[in-house]
Amino acid sequence: MKRQYEIEKAEGKLGILIPGIGGAVSTTFLAGVEAVRRGLGVPIGSITQMGTIRLGKRPEYRIPRIKDFVPLASIEDLVFGGWDPFPEDCHQAALQAGVLKGEHINGVGPFLERVKPWPAVFKQEYVKNLDGKHVKPEASHMELVEALRKDIEVFREANGLSRCVMIWCASTEAYMRPSEVHSSLARFEKGLKDNDPAISPSMLYAYAALTSRVPFINGAPNLTVDIPAMVELAKEHGVPIAGKDFKTGQTLMKTIIAPGLKARMLGLTGWYSTNILGNRDGLVLDDRDSFKTKEESKLSVLHSILQPDVYPQLYKDFYHKVMISYYPPRGDEKEGWDAIDIFGWLGYPMQIKIDFLCRDSILAAPIVLDLVLFTDLAQRAGMTGIQEWLSFYFKSPQCAPNLYPEHDLFIQSMKLKNTLRYIMGEDQITHLGLDYYYTS
Repeated sequence: MKRQYEIEKAEGKLGILIPGIGGAVSTTFLAGVEAVRRGLGVPIGSITQMGTIRLGKRPEYRIPRIKDFVPLASIEDLVFGGWDPFPEDCHQAALQAGVLKGEHINGVGPFLERVKPWPAVFKQEYVKNLDGKHVKPEASHMELVEALRKDIEVFREANGLSRCVMIWCASTEAYMRPSEVHSSLARFEKGLKDNDPAISPSMLYAYAALTSRVPFINGAPNLTVDIPAMVELAKEHGVPIAGKDFKTGQTLMKTIIAPGLKARMLGLTGWYSTNILGNRDGLVLDDRDSFKTKEESKLSVLHSILQPDVYPQLYKDFYHKVMISYYPPRGDEKEGWDAIDIFGWLGYPMQIKIDFLCRDSILAAPIVLDLVLFTDLAQRAGMTGIQEWLSFYFKSPQCAPNLYPEHDLFIQSMKLKNTLRYIMGEDQITHLGLDYYYTS
């Protein structure tokens, strides 16, 4: 199946709006992009910058870089702005985060100093372990939405932007179940007027973005745009939405290992996961309500991949435990430890141990870059609403209500690349290959 989308050219500057711009992920992303622009670093981990895509038959050997195949915005055209409940400029914030070495931060110091956060929409009941004072004075939901819209418009005009994308890099909010106010756009907008407490700060950002025709990407496990009201709003304004929760360390490993177990029909009795993390994210998740939101995101992965209802002899009633411990000395250098109990032929038990000594923000930064560039592409191609083809980047991918989310990393990768082939009018790749051997 081929289809050639009418894709607007990536002309002019692209504004990247970031709630949580002073956090470890955001400052690592900003510093990294500027380092790459100056030739001081390599964008390792970025599919848009370093990945390739196969086109056509294998003998044709057409394997262009993705950035040469689809009309992505250039990183030279990215302009950054955003909000944070702490007032430090991004140079100070990067030093405090302690992710990057001094030579990487100082090499782009003047650039980072110029990026100063705007006062944030912040309510401590949603993020109990932070006490930010750099916040907007407005009290009501509607006043806060209007203040955010004004920030977006001023940012657009001041930088001569042709397009914007908003990506949530702020903290995980307290756990929330969908309620009536989330069930439709009409109910949500009534809730805005009534200051309904079930409308979180991230939802105010998303509403301000979508009504400003700015696509919204959710990098945390908050509900945010994963509610009927926001899906309706995105369609009404013709903008993409995507989320949720950046897939970085331990969950990345699960979406690699679990598909391999299922592919080989190896059984699972239990998977124990624990993390130690010392950055601001770790502090936030030290609160039970915020951890509950993250836990739900992490726990959903294995059940979806392994399909215990389909394979009860292999995966029925497997035990899955997830823990995150705040440990300040570790900083951003997260350690994810997994103990996996599996069984094979005739039910004989075996074990797998994984100790992933990763760097959380180093893994997240290229995800942020790819998501803003791909979401901008989707906007210019007229692909509105939920962008399930970007599931590759998320722990808890958003999908249509009548579907189950796809968590298998390899299926997600195929979905992403086939979507790119589809919008560019190329054949999708099936990897069947029989025509190489059986020809008439």
